[in-house]
Amino acid sequence: MSDDPILARYRALCLSLPEAVETITWGEPHYRVAKRIFGGYGEEDGRTVIGFKLTPEHAAAIVADPRFRPAKYGGRHGWVSMDAAAIDDWEQLRELVLESYLLIAPKRVAARLGEAGTIAREAPRKSTARTTRTQAKGKRTANARRTAR
Repeated sequence: MSDDPILARYRALCLSLPEAVETITWGEPHYRVAKRIFGGYGEEDGRTVIGFKLTPEHAAAIVADPRFRPAKYGGRHGWVSMDAAAIDDWEQLRELVLESYLLIAPKRVAARLGEAGTIAREAPRKSTARTTRTQAKGKRTANARRTAR
């Protein structure tokens, strides 16, 4: 599978997303963010498939296309398998992978993507332990004022 051009392109697509990593899970490549799977590549019923999670509504609609079907495991939760041999539009696949990633990624990580799905520059953080303690103290003071009323 290492010389598979579809896998190479899919891998590059998945790993271009912030904090995405590849793991071998159940003997096949899977892509994770914050330890949670957002995509996979492997065999299902003798066919090479790409898997991803969609919103329930989107998953229900897309399986009307013969290239897609509910994933064997997790299909009832929005996971869809796509026949890898039937990929004819890599832009569509990029959008599906991005949807899956955004459903799975923590908000702080997903926020690093620009509107067009490109990686945005991360703003420098000003937060320090001292700032956090000060903010917490301010919240306690505000809460005390509210309860005193």
